[in-house]
Amino acid sequence: MNRTPAVARRLVLSAPARRLVEAVVEAAAAGPEEVACAQVRAVGGHGKTALLRELSDALGAAGVPVRTPWQGGPEPDADAVLLVDDAHLLDPARLAALLERVRRGRPRLVLAYRPWPRPAALLELARALPRPVPPLTLTPFGPEQVRACLAAAWEATPAPEVAAFVAAQTGGVPAYVTRLGAALARAGGARLEVPAAAVAAFTAELDELDPDVRRVLLAADAGLGLEIDLLAGLVDGEAEEALAATRATGLVGRDGQLVPIARLALAALTPAAERVTVWRRLTELQLDRRGPVLPLVRSLLAARAGDLDRSGGAGMAAALHTAAEEAFDGEPALAAELFAAAAAAGRPAPVRQAQAAALAGDLDTALRLADQVMATPGSPERAEAALLAATVIAHRGQLARSAELYRWSDHGPSPAFAAIGLLGVGQPAEADAALRQSPADGPPTLLAGAAGLMARGVRASVSGPATGALSALVQAAALLESAGPGVALPDSPAALAALVALHCGELDIGESVLARAAAAGVGGALLARRHVLLRAWLDLVRGDLAGAQARLAAASAGPDRPEARDLVFAAALGIGLARRRSDLAALHRAWPIACEALVRHPIDLFTLLPLGEFAIAAARLGQQRWLTTHLRDADQLLAALGEPPLWAVPLHWSALHAAVIAEQPALAARQVTALTAHAGHTAYAAAAAAAAASWLEVLNGRVSPAAVESAARGLHEVGFRWDAARLAGQAAIRTTDRRAMTALLECARALQGRSPGRPAEAAARAAEAVLSDREREVARLVLDGLTYREIGDRLFIAAKTVEHHMARMRQRLGCATRADLLARLRVLTADEESP
Repeated sequence: MNRTPAVARRLVLSAPARRLVEAVVEAAAAGPEEVACAQVRAVGGHGKTALLRELSDALGAAGVPVRTPWQGGPEPDADAVLLVDDAHLLDPARLAALLERVRRGRPRLVLAYRPWPRPAALLELARALPRPVPPLTLTPFGPEQVRACLAAAWEATPAPEVAAFVAAQTGGVPAYVTRLGAALARAGGARLEVPAAAVAAFTAELDELDPDVRRVLLAADAGLGLEIDLLAGLVDGEAEEALAATRATGLVGRDGQLVPIARLALAALTPAAERVTVWRRLTELQLDRRGPVLPLVRSLLAARAGDLDRSGGAGMAAALHTAAEEAFDGEPALAAELFAAAAAAGRPAPVRQAQAAALAGDLDTALRLADQVMATPGSPERAEAALLAATVIAHRGQLARSAELYRWSDHGPSPAFAAIGLLGVGQPAEADAALRQSPADGPPTLLAGAAGLMARGVRASVSGPATGALSALVQAAALLESAGPGVALPDSPAALAALVALHCGELDIGESVLARAAAAGVGGALLARRHVLLRAWLDLVRGDLAGAQARLAAASAGPDRPEARDLVFAAALGIGLARRRSDLAALHRAWPIACEALVRHPIDLFTLLPLGEFAIAAARLGQQRWLTTHLRDADQLLAALGEPPLWAVPLHWSALHAAVIAEQPALAARQVTALTAHAGHTAYAAAAAAAAASWLEVLNGRVSPAAVESAARGLHEVGFRWDAARLAGQAAIRTTDRRAMTALLECARALQGRSPGRPAEAAARAAEAVLSDREREVARLVLDGLTYREIGDRLFIAAKTVEHHMARMRQRLGCATRADLLARLRVLTADEESP
C-alpha cells in the first residue's frame, strides 16, 4: 500500500463549514455595501487556518479582494474582505483598529480564534459585528471525514482498518489526521503503528507551550483527571486559566483525556526528569487530599523513574504503600511489588505484602514473609501471619499442619478453617472442638460468617444429609461473592460445594456455584485454577470430554506451576480423559504426572475423587503398588469419620472398576456390598449401588438387558453419563443374545448423548455394504480371539495390514472405542450367519 501524499490536497470541510464559505462568498460578491462577516472558533489543530485559506481562494475566484493578515499601516479597501487568523493573539491596538473599522460601516470581516485566551477587546469586537451570529465551532472529524481526508492525501481509498486506526489515534483532530496519514503513506502503510515521524512532528508544538500548560498535560497523562483543586497546587498561575489554555491546544479531548497520538508525543518528547517532577508533585498533592495515587505511581513505574524505593523519602514510601492498598483487590501482583518497594523505602508491611503475593499466586513469597513475621517475638501481626501461612499450606495439601497453624493463630476465621482442615484429615472430635472455639479478637465479619458456614457445611457432609451440607456451602459461597478477589482462602466455599455436589450427584448445583464464584473472582488467582479444574471434572463425569479437555488446558496454561492440590486434580483429569478415550498411550504419558502428584500430596477428604481415578488407571497399567499406601490411608480416613456415605460412595465406585480391570472378583463383590449399604443416602448412592450390582452380574456372564438399562439410566439421571453409557456398552459386549446386544448398544449410544440413528438391523446392513470381503474376514477372526499376528499368518498378510483394516472399519462404523467396534462387528457377523 505505497502511497505518496498528493501535492495539491482538497480540503475536507464539514457541512456547516461549507455553508459558511458559501454564505460569505455570496454576500461579498453582492457588492461592497453588503455585510460579509463571520466568526470561526476552534481549538488547535481543528482547521481554522485551513478554512480561512479555503475561503480566501473562494473569494478570489469570485473576484472579491481579500486582505490577510492586516499588520497595520494603510487600511485595506472598503470592498475588501479582511480575513484575520489567530485573533486571540492580537494586541489591544490591532483589535481596537478592527473595531473602529466595523463601527465606520465596513463590516467585511472574518475572525478566526481559539477559545482561549479571550481578550476583552476581542469579545467587544465580536459583539460589534452586524447581525451577530454564534461563531462556527470546528469539531473533530467523524469516520467519513477521516476516510475522505486520507483518500484526498493518498489519492486512493484507505482500507477500513487503516481509517479506523487513524481515527482512534488522532481523535479525529484534522491536523493530526493529516499528519499521521502522511507519515503512514511515507512508511508504506504496511503496519498499523504510529511512525516516529508523526510523533516528531509535535516537537515544535510542545516546545512552544507555556510551562503551566505542559504541567497540566503531564497531569492528564497520569490519568487523574483535570481537577481544578489538584491543578491549583501544580501550576504557577491560575489553575482555571492553565486548564483553559490546555484545552485550547487541541491536545486534550473533550473528555479531558490526551489524544492518543499526543500522549505518545508527550511521552517521547518530554524529558523524563520533567515528567517525574510533575508526577511526584501530584503524588504529594493526592496524599494530602487523600485522593487515589495508584495512577501516578503506575506512571512513575512505567517511566522507570529511578529507584522509587530509594528516592523520595517518607513521602514516596507513603505513596507506594497507599498505591499498593489501592491495587490490592484488583491487581495483587502489582500490590505485592509496591509493598516491597514501600518496605525498601522505609515503610514495611510484611503481612499485607504476603497477602498480596498469595492472592497473586506467589505462595513461596507469601509463606516466606509470613514465617518471618511469626518468628519475630512481640510482633503484633504474628496471629495474622499464622493465618496466612496456614492458608498457603492448605493449598500445598498439608491440611494437618494448616489446621495446627489456624488453631495457634486464633484470629478471625481461623477456628472455622481449622475445623475444615481437621475434618479433611479425619479428626472429627478435634474439628468439633475448634468449632466451639471463639476467636480471641475481631468483629463478626463477612469472612468469619462465611468461614463458619463452610465449616458447618463440611461437618454436615460427614454426619448429616447431603442437602444440609450443600445448603450451608452454597450460602457461604453467596456471602463471599461480594468479597471478590481480595480475600485469601484455604479453599473456596464454591469449590467445597462443587465437591459435595460431585459426591452426591447434584452436578447442576456444582456448576452453578462454580460459575458464580469464577465471575466474582472469589479468592483471586489463588483459587482461579481450582475453580476451572472442578468445572472440568463436572464435564468429565458428564461425558463432555471436549469441554473437560479445554478447561484442563486453560487451567494448565501459564508459566507458574500448579500447587500440590491443583496438580492432583489436573493429573487425575488427564488420567480420566485418557481412560475414557481408551487411549493407552496417553494413559502411559499421564501416569508419571499422577505419581508425582501422589508423592506431593497426602490423602485427605477432598482428594478422594482424584484418588479413585488413579486407582482405576493403576489397575489398567499394572501399577497398583503406587496406590497401596494411599488407598489404605483413605480407608483409615473414612473409618475415622464413621464411613460417611457421601464421601465413601465415589471411592467404592472407583475401587469396583479397579477390581474389575484387575480381575479381582472378590474385591469387586466387597465394593458392591459397601455401595449397597449406602444406597439410601443420596440419589447418586442409590444409582451407584444399582449399577454396581448390575456390573457384578455382567462380569459373571449374567446379562439382564432390562436390569442393565435400568441401572444405566439411573446413573444418567444423576448426571454420570459416561459411566451410564459404559455400563450399557460393556454389557452389550458380554452378552451372547444378539437382540439384547443391539438394544444395549443403542441404549449406550443414547446415554452418551449420540443420536440413536437408524434401527440396528438397518445400520448393520448399511455398514456391511461399505465393508470389503477381506475386512469382514478380518472381523470374524478378531471376534474368534486371534491376535493381529495370528490373523496375518492365516490370511498371508502383515500384522500391520490387519491393524489398518481394523482402523478403517472403526472409522466407517463410527465407533468411538475398540469395545464399541467389537460389539458392532459381532452384530454384523451374527446377521451374516442368521438364515
